[in-house]
Amino acid sequence: MLRQVRLGSRFIPFLTTDVRLTLNITRWRLPSQRSFTLVTQSTHPSTHPLSTTSPIAYSTAAMSNTSGFYSLKAELPNGQTFDFADLKGKTVLIVNVASKCGFTPHYQGLQALYEKYKDQGLVVLGFPCNQFGAQEPGTAEEIQTFCSLNYGVTFPLMNKSDVNGDTTNEVYKWLKNEKAGLLGLTRIKWNFEKFLIDKNGKVVNRWASTTKPSAIDAEIARIIE
Repeated sequence: MLRQVRLGSRFIPFLTTDVRLTLNITRWRLPSQRSFTLVTQSTHPSTHPLSTTSPIAYSTAAMSNTSGFYSLKAELPNGQTFDFADLKGKTVLIVNVASKCGFTPHYQGLQALYEKYKDQGLVVLGFPCNQFGAQEPGTAEEIQTFCSLNYGVTFPLMNKSDVNGDTTNEVYKWLKNEKAGLLGLTRIKWNFEKFLIDKNGKVVNRWASTTKPSAIDAEIARIIE
């Protein structure tokens, strides 16, 4: 079968002999330094035959990003694994927390958001971290007791871990790669930064420590519907 590919204002003919096709993408650069994509077709055994006239449009980056969130795992204080695959279809708010920080009262606002929207699918996840001013020095049991007694926290808290540096936990490696902060910097600046992930596993917003939980209520309401 004779096919054509467009190159500028010209059409270049090429021959294909099989309707079961794969796409080979070749990048070229013209003398004018303008690049174009030449799409050629070659035979290849396939269990999913493609029509030569069928349009193909997909974004591998988008597929990877969303599926990546649900492949994450975190360690719970009891040593068990929290599997992010269980969060499919949920709206998720992730916060790095600390018990002796000036922003620690944000626990109250986070719990209020959780109680308000949990029946609509909101999950709040706290990640205790001792990297900022050593403001989370306690054991897992001490952290849990503190949060429960002082702020009535009932949303899940993970085991204490790092959110910056070589020992960053896998969740924060992914989050920071997906959504940079102020001036394009990816590192976490301080306790109680906040990431909001929608029902499709996409990071839709990131807020600094100074942003109170109540200030993000409207954003949660918008995407949780």
